[in-house]
Amino acid sequence: MPTKKSRKSHTEVLTKTRTKRKLKQPKMFRVLFHNDDYTPMEFVVLMLTWIFKHSEPEATRIMLQVHNRGIGVAGVYPFSVAETRVAEVTAAAEKSEYPLLCTMEPATGGKDQDGGSEE
Repeated sequence: MPTKKSRKSHTEVLTKTRTKRKLKQPKMFRVLFHNDDYTPMEFVVLMLTWIFKHSEPEATRIMLQVHNRGIGVAGVYPFSVAETRVAEVTAAAEKSEYPLLCTMEPATGGKDQDGGSEE
């Protein structure tokens, strides 16, 4: 009886090293409200609830911080979002003929959303 020759299959596994790319977090910017003597507190609260989607109690807290300290943080966002929100507040204030100043600055360190000093 003939014997079967066993065939060994030679399989090779090729491995390719993949390097994982780490995505950088976008630079964050604080959107700031500045106090003035003419813009009503209710308008500031309206902007914080309408544009920044804060609850009314949180918007009131931020508004009081702006009133008492002269400045308050409405939120911390990537550049394009912060820029859009500043433009929306500025347009609404101008339309209502209020001098409300809303600016943005680079957020240094952590996300400081309560308006406190980071220094």
